[in-house]
Amino acid sequence: MTFAIGANAQFKTTGNITGGVPGSGRSGTSVNPESTVEADSTSLFSIKDYFRGLAGKDSISLTTLTIGSAVAVGGAQIYNKDYWKLPIIYGGIGSGLYFGFDFNKKYKATQEKKYKTFSTLSFAGAGLFYWGSLLDGMLSYESDLWPDPAKSTIASVLLPGLGQIYNKDYWKVPIWYTGFMFCGYFWNYNSIQYERFKYIYKLAGTPGSGYVGTISTDTAVYYRDLYRRYRDYSIVATIAVYLLQVIDANVFAYMSDFEVTDDLSVNVQPSLIPTLQPTQLATNNFPVYNPSTAVGLQMSFNF
Repeated sequence: MTFAIGANAQFKTTGNITGGVPGSGRSGTSVNPESTVEADSTSLFSIKDYFRGLAGKDSISLTTLTIGSAVAVGGAQIYNKDYWKLPIIYGGIGSGLYFGFDFNKKYKATQEKKYKTFSTLSFAGAGLFYWGSLLDGMLSYESDLWPDPAKSTIASVLLPGLGQIYNKDYWKVPIWYTGFMFCGYFWNYNSIQYERFKYIYKLAGTPGSGYVGTISTDTAVYYRDLYRRYRDYSIVATIAVYLLQVIDANVFAYMSDFEVTDDLSVNVQPSLIPTLQPTQLATNNFPVYNPSTAVGLQMSFNF
């Protein structure tokens, strides 16, 4: 008998130690026996399943519906049987594209800035109707779960903070939008400074430009590159905040029914632990393991 110094963990259910990794031996897709959330074992998108769903022959997941509707606009409204919305969506997108190209044609012919503005607004309007069709399809989708992780995730992808609102984590919305405001401020500030020193560098390095400033070309190019790098960092930070709020909405939708009971306890007691002690054979270099026991401590957590 020996005394073992080490740390090993086993997960224990009521009275029995499970074999293998935690959760092994369970069947089905349930995350835990008391949870209403199920693990999605289906593929991310299937064209066959998508069109079967539109034909009313089968139900489809929200992920499949959203991806399909991003390509075949109006698919979500057909699946949700909101047929009356289709003329609004198609009319809005079609009108925006028509006037966008028409005003752009007039701008090229006349170079009047008002036509350029009208063209930009028209294309933005078409994009708004397209975005609205995806958002409406997600909101109108009937799910058996609440919160539905897929619905929460897609909501955050389409509109930052909407997934948190769907999860009823309202207090998180100001936090995320504060992050966006900080990123947007530094993005804008660094962009302005980058353009400023870029312009100064161009003037200072051009003979006969009439530049009378005190900033040399070397200084101008240094700060130009510096603020360009800071601007790029600001863009990366904005993308990171956007992705983190999507992950937050998804994770907390999955964890919404995870509960820790008030009965929290730790039990530590001595224990005899079976071990295998290696011995060396005289005839070769391969070790043989003989069974033995060691004195150790057994620690169990209840939660």
